[in-house]
Order: sequence, then structure tokens, then C-alpha cells
Amino acid sequence: MKPIYLDYNATTPIASEVVEAMQPYLDEHFGNPSSSHYYGKKAQKAVENSRKQVADLIKAKPNEIVFTSGGTESNNYAILGTAYSHSQEKGHIITSQIEHPAVINVCKKLEGLGYEISYVPVDKFGKVKLGTLRDSIRKDTILISIMYANNEIGTIQPVDSIAKIARENDIIFHTDAAQAVGKIPIDVRKSKIDLLSIAGHKFYAPKGVGALYVKKGIELENLMFGAGQEQGRRPGTENVVEIVGLGRAAQLARTNMGSASKHMTKMRDKLYELITESELEFIRNGDPKQCLPNTLSLSFADVNSIDVMRQCDKVAFSTGSACHSAKDKISGVLQSIGVPDRYAAGTVRLSTGKYTKTKDIKTAAQEIIEIIRQLKR
Repeated sequence: MKPIYLDYNATTPIASEVVEAMQPYLDEHFGNPSSSHYYGKKAQKAVENSRKQVADLIKAKPNEIVFTSGGTESNNYAILGTAYSHSQEKGHIITSQIEHPAVINVCKKLEGLGYEISYVPVDKFGKVKLGTLRDSIRKDTILISIMYANNEIGTIQPVDSIAKIARENDIIFHTDAAQAVGKIPIDVRKSKIDLLSIAGHKFYAPKGVGALYVKKGIELENLMFGAGQEQGRRPGTENVVEIVGLGRAAQLARTNMGSASKHMTKMRDKLYELITESELEFIRNGDPKQCLPNTLSLSFADVNSIDVMRQCDKVAFSTGSACHSAKDKISGVLQSIGVPDRYAAGTVRLSTGKYTKTKDIKTAAQEIIEIIRQLKR
């Protein structure tokens, strides 16, 4: 019997509707989108249709969508592309202490090249301190990059306020929205966002495909050079089959977001309720109100989450306290929000999805509770 899947923030299964949409482009419609004959035109039409579907999801224009290999590439292109376009002055960049490694490590790379980076702190809920962010701005600040929602604790940042600060100071604003797109409504026009990263496999599209929203008028230095695909921004023959999958997933997310969000929230809250009833000692991490609808980060006292995961063969989830190298180390996010070591080591991230069932939640809660009780004996 397969374990119950509660790790939707790590990746999602490909929706059956997405697989169905992709299938013809695996065999029948195999053309190169740059070819001018029937097969090429068929592929090109599919790419442009997907571009519109992705644009519609975030209220952008189709010509502002650049297809990439995923969130990591989109983040790299947004940050490095901005930095390299200001390479003569090697300006200043502001980010937060709780960004994904695909942002933090890019910034560290730029530090090694002579750029200066400010890592602004967050409050106990994981929200960026706007006053500190505002005070960090300098005359040479070229970019503010703050994630839309945190992948570990689910806290949604005050994106509109951050964008306003950036706009008032004539600074480009980028947000890594990998965890937010498809889960909560996003309007890049209303929020005044300049650059936004998308990862397809976070909302039921395939792995290896994503997009970067680039607001009209924003200039980025190219990171790759070739034949000029993607409006000259990202060369290389387009991954048509996965782009089609991304577009269909975006269309589904836009259509079903209300009901899907309601379902994920119900499942998450039921899980929290059952674990709370166990009277185990734990802390809930993140903002309980301004939070992704599916994310539950809990830090249990006096246990190690790696031990919990090793013994829990009925449930698939993430150990929120472990870094990506799998070493027994408290994550930077938990350190930044001030989770005490006694709790931080016992952190688990449970993330629901549109396929999660009530019976799964009940079984998962029982399993996790029992294992933690055994470990504490």
C-alpha cells in the first residue's frame, strides 16, 4: 500500500487532464515550433496558446511570459539578469533571510562578484519587516527580491506593500511565486510586480517546466545565447510537450482555484485539529491567517523529525527542520522566526493537495501522533 501523500509543497502529481493535453505532442504533433511548415506551425500554436493560459492565471499579457525549465531557472534569470544589466555599477540587492536556496545562493554568488546584498529579517510569523526593508534601500539599490509565500511555513508576504516601496524608489521588484501560483489568486498588474517566477510542478504540471513573468519595459541581460527563441530572452528549442502541460495546468488552476483552495484548507485544518486533540507539545509555525491554504508546519518538542520520518512508512511528508543536504541541521527559516531548538529539531511540514481525502487525514494524524508518542517514551 502506498503511503498517504502530504508533501504537495515538494511536488504535485501531474493532473490527468494535463497528461491528456500533453499526449498529442509526444507523438502526432512533434514539430519544431521554429519550423514554418505544418508541423512547426502546429507546435508554435500550442506554445502560444499555453503562453496565454499562463498569462491569464496571473493577469499578465502573453508577451510578458517567458518559458523556462522551472522556478530555479526563473529566479536565476530574474536576479542575475537584473544584476548583469547593472554590471558597471555592481549595485545593491535586497532580499530576505527566508528565501529559497534558488534565490539565496544566487545572491551569494553575486556577493562574490562584488555586488552588495542586504538580507532583511522577518517577524515571528515569517513576514518581512517592512520598516527594515525600507531602511535598507540605498541610492544604488537595483532589485528587491522577496518570495510571495514561504515554502516551509506557508506565510504569505505583504507583496503589494513591498511592490509599492520598490516602485516609490524606482527599484525593480521580483517575487519567487513558486509556492503561490495556482494556490492563491495573483494579479501582477494590481500588485505592480515587475518579475515573477513560476514552477509548473507545484500545481499539477510536469517537472522541468516553468515561466518568468517579465513586465513590459523591464530589461534583463540574457544568461544564454542562441537562436533567439522566447522573444530573444531564452534561446533553445521549446519544450513543447511540457509547455502544453504547464498551460493546461494553469487553465485548470484558474478555473478551479476557489474550490481547490477551500478543499485544501479543510484538509489542513482537520489535520491540525486532530493533532491538537492529541495534546502533544508542539508549536505551529507561520502566520495562521496569511498562509497558503494547504501548508501546516509543526514543531514538536523533544523529538527529531528525521526519526519521525524514518519510522513513518504510512505517510509521505517533509522534515521542515532539515536542510537540503539532509544533514541534521535547523533550517534557516526556523532560525529566522525564532523557533527554540527544543522544538525546531522536531519540525514537520505537512502539505495537502486537491487529491487529499478526509480518510487520509485521519490515518495520517493517527500515524504521526503514535510515532511521536513512541519516540518520547
